[in-house]
Amino acid sequence: MNIKPKYFLYARKSTEDDDKQVMSIEAQLFELREFARKENLEIVETFQESKSAKTPGRSVFNKMMAKIEEMENAGILAWHPDRLARNSVDGGRIIYLVDQKKITSLRFPTFWFEPTPQGLFMLQVAFGQSKYYSDNLVENTKRGMRQKVRRGEWLTKAPFGYVNNPKTRNIEPHPTHSKIIARAFREYAKGTYSYESLADFLALHGVTTSKGAPLGKASIKRLLTNRAYLGFVKHKEEWFDGSFAPIISPKLFEAVQKVLATRERPRKTKTAHNFPFVGLFRCGECGSMITAQWATGKCGGRYRYYRCTKKKGICSQGYLREESLVAEVKERLQTISLSDDVTDEMLKQVDTWEKEESHSSQSTLQNLTNKIKASEEKLDRLVSAFIDGDVPKDIYLAKKDKLMRESLTLQEKRKDFECVGNNWVEPLREWILDTKQAQFLSFSQDLYEISSFIKKVGTNPTVRDKSARFGAPVLSEFVAERRALGKVLNCDPTGNRTPISTVRGWCPKPLDDRAVYI
Repeated sequence: MNIKPKYFLYARKSTEDDDKQVMSIEAQLFELREFARKENLEIVETFQESKSAKTPGRSVFNKMMAKIEEMENAGILAWHPDRLARNSVDGGRIIYLVDQKKITSLRFPTFWFEPTPQGLFMLQVAFGQSKYYSDNLVENTKRGMRQKVRRGEWLTKAPFGYVNNPKTRNIEPHPTHSKIIARAFREYAKGTYSYESLADFLALHGVTTSKGAPLGKASIKRLLTNRAYLGFVKHKEEWFDGSFAPIISPKLFEAVQKVLATRERPRKTKTAHNFPFVGLFRCGECGSMITAQWATGKCGGRYRYYRCTKKKGICSQGYLREESLVAEVKERLQTISLSDDVTDEMLKQVDTWEKEESHSSQSTLQNLTNKIKASEEKLDRLVSAFIDGDVPKDIYLAKKDKLMRESLTLQEKRKDFECVGNNWVEPLREWILDTKQAQFLSFSQDLYEISSFIKKVGTNPTVRDKSARFGAPVLSEFVAERRALGKVLNCDPTGNRTPISTVRGWCPKPLDDRAVYI
């Protein structure tokens, strides 16, 4: 007398894309129970799970198989063999239990099976086809991903600041969110924001977590280091050139990375006092920094004094009252300044030169092009070395990232130069404006602006014997020298005017016989 097997019903729905067209678990359960009723099959337990069968390790499936191994004359009811296994380990396990008579029946509404040599062969074919389908789908997916990377297309959901374009199958800057990202990068590059304050800034612009809270530190750091905003595509921890528009410039990105690097080990800062020249001057005797303090005068008034910190040993320098220091600084500014009529004439001449030089930038452009080509060749050699196994993966990824960023920076420089032309006039124009600013500040009462200007143009600022000194650019020293000799600015005592272009080091590009005179 044949005893009918007792069946375990198994329904599976994969959570991965390759199974999207398979029936849902609810539909499978309904169809299988209806099939069992028509075929008069006894179902003793039902198992269902949502997990891919590409690899072994399904907990519900293993639980069912463990029960089958402990009993005799068991059967399995499933929609199709590919619901049971898509890998050789699970498929082989089922076939082995059929050989051992543990499984005496496998029933599928869409597939025939009998525990005979022919039936086992067909079951092996079905499992093999399921595995082939999965393996082939993986390879097709990988090939498609590689092709998208070669085209520079974004592979997944667009990062914040971008939006997916279904027509181009790529991403493009979001009209509003991209501006928020660019603003966040600009603000953080100033060095005045922390992770927390930048998260609050973004929250004010609607960038929060799903629960409406400001972003966490880790999210802020990922945002500030995301190379997608440079127009790069990431695939398997490696960045590639993208074909979509960047949101920020390489210059801004590098500025943010520099701020991030300096804050890896943040230093505690003390509360700033109202001493505009602290941190600017050094002692001319011992080289220690000049500090400041408040002191009360004989008449009860409070005054600011500057003195040597004497951290490098014994120093004989005494205190210097701020009014005296300011007078010394303004006197020095007066020596390196030029009057407005002179600077206006010089700026007009610079404008003329700039127009003449606008068409003579080919050599510089060629130089940048050669550097870009050399960088690309280095990248090609690096990729070849990695493919040949000569370079470890971690070194390869770090070098590649550096070369790609360098190449992008060079390309932006070339682009800027093509738009602006030769930049040699900018240092000269800036110096002329500085001399104009020096003239203005020599009569100004804004001590912080004076201090900032000295930091910009001055070199080796020192205080010694109650006298403040600082160096200046070569051409500014030339102006100071002429003043010291009692020569007027527009002509010397003999009536001969001196061309600026004869002074060495005044500009990156000499101007031959063209000159403006002081």
